[in-house]
Amino acid sequence: MTPERFHQIVAAYGADARRWPEREREDAQAWAHAHPVEADAVLSDAAGLDTWLAADRAEAPSLELQRRIIDRAPSHRPAPRWRLWWSGAAVAGVGLLGGVAGAFAVSFFVLTENAPVVHESSYLTSSFGGSSADWSGE
Repeated sequence: MTPERFHQIVAAYGADARRWPEREREDAQAWAHAHPVEADAVLSDAAGLDTWLAADRAEAPSLELQRRIIDRAPSHRPAPRWRLWWSGAAVAGVGLLGGVAGAFAVSFFVLTENAPVVHESSYLTSSFGGSSADWSGE
C-alpha cells in the first residue's frame, strides 16, 4: 500500500474502514497502523466530511408530489400509426433528396468533362514541340 493509494481510498470511501474496498482494506489498515501520524491526519479530515454528509437529511416526498409525478409521467403506449407513417415518409424524403442531389452533382461533373474544350493556341504548345511563333531568328 502506497501513501497515495491510502489517500485515494480515504478520499473516495471516507474514514470508516468498513466502506473501503475489501481487497485493499487489510493493506490500508496495516499502512495506517504503520504510519499513524499521517493516517490520523487524513482520517480526521475524512471523518469531518463524513459527519457533515451524514447530517444532511432530505425529507420524504409528500403524497401530493408523488401523485403529480405519476400523473405527468408519459404512458407506455405504442406510438399511433399515423406518427410512424410520417416518420417513415420523412426518412424516405431525405433519401430521395440525397439521391437527387447526388445525381445533380454527378451530372454537373460529367457535363463539364464532356463539354468542348476551347484552348488558346499559345497554351497548346511547349518549347519542345515547336510553337506557332518562331523566335529562332532573333
